[in-house]
Amino acid sequence: MTIRSLAAACGAALLCQFAVSSTVFAADAPAHWVSAWATALQPIPQRADLPPLYRAPEVAGRTVRQVVYPTLSGKSARIHLSNEYGKTALVIDDLRIARSAGGAAALGNGEARVTFGGKNSVSIPAGAELDSDPVAVDMDQGAPYAISAFMGPEQRIVAWHRVSNQVNYISAPGNHTADTSADSFRGRFTQYVWVTGLSVDAPSSAAVAAIGDSITDGMRSSLNQNRRWPDALARRFVGAGNRATAIVNLGISGNRLLSDSPCYGDALVRRFDRDVLERPGVRAAILLIGINDINFAEMPARRGLDCDFPHTSVTAADLIAGYQRVIAAARHRGVKMFGATLTPASLSASRESIRLAVNQWIRTSHAFDGVVDFDAALRDPAQPNRLQRAFDSGDHIHPSDAGYTAMADAFPVTVLVNSTRK
Repeated sequence: MTIRSLAAACGAALLCQFAVSSTVFAADAPAHWVSAWATALQPIPQRADLPPLYRAPEVAGRTVRQVVYPTLSGKSARIHLSNEYGKTALVIDDLRIARSAGGAAALGNGEARVTFGGKNSVSIPAGAELDSDPVAVDMDQGAPYAISAFMGPEQRIVAWHRVSNQVNYISAPGNHTADTSADSFRGRFTQYVWVTGLSVDAPSSAAVAAIGDSITDGMRSSLNQNRRWPDALARRFVGAGNRATAIVNLGISGNRLLSDSPCYGDALVRRFDRDVLERPGVRAAILLIGINDINFAEMPARRGLDCDFPHTSVTAADLIAGYQRVIAAARHRGVKMFGATLTPASLSASRESIRLAVNQWIRTSHAFDGVVDFDAALRDPAQPNRLQRAFDSGDHIHPSDAGYTAMADAFPVTVLVNSTRK
């Protein structure tokens, strides 16, 4: 595992960028919002012959309850709503947040109504995004929270985060936002919709954004268990005594660096500003993407919905140019950029040569502020183009829970401890 300059001074090391001082803030100091949880949206293909996997549930006039796990604590929170891909207004008639009691149940004593300009309801125009008013609510790092939205009578889902690895809930018709019981929430779905961020007022804190494709998204990790590698990294922060740094996950399964997809979202070079740089409190990002760019060129075209379209061929030079665009955008905004090597995926010889060339550049170019070598952490020493058996979920591309933990373990714990010191 290689993280450039980690043996050097803290200022050049990953996560030491987020060391915080013991400054005392006045009671009337302005809020310092930091992303504590986030997800990235992708449009749903709009066509009549969608396979069941891409059909959104009915939500009009019902309550949608989503479960999120903030990675920072605080006494005040804001919820970020997005209608980025909407063609009509996003209408929510009532929105509440409460501590989850497991499944679709919520705790009544922690429930708080969320307002927008002092109003209980909100209508967000097509293409727009909006933060709620601050909500006085105790946010505990790592605990589950239920965000319940009573949807307008005409509301449809046209965008989502498709692979949430989290069961969320839809009620029977009516406003059930204040219900603590799970009885009304019989519908289940495993996507996130509209709620794309939760930030807390945390003056001495900062956030790290993990962005990439399905391996950052946690594809094939255990449902409802928070076993993605960013989750494991967040737990390592806490274990190292650092409770002032949030980890937010902006991975999208199937996402590519350079090409948009009908199913897998905008190319990362296009979504990076919105999904990372515009998040409050983000001071660094960890980039892991490129395998789908390499792979999709050889995927057969499909009739009907072809999620791999366009089947664009890429070279290592193409990917490197894309990385450089992302790095430049981050540095323009003062955000540190850390590169992760592409993990083994049992590729054909021609595609493997691209992966190896890209990884060599990531390790040696000094283009990033630091490098974490996920390839070295996961590969089989006897067959370096393959995942170790213990780290393979079974499809030879996505890690198992143990593999995702090994990725988080690739960050030296000593650096995490040092990042809490002055």
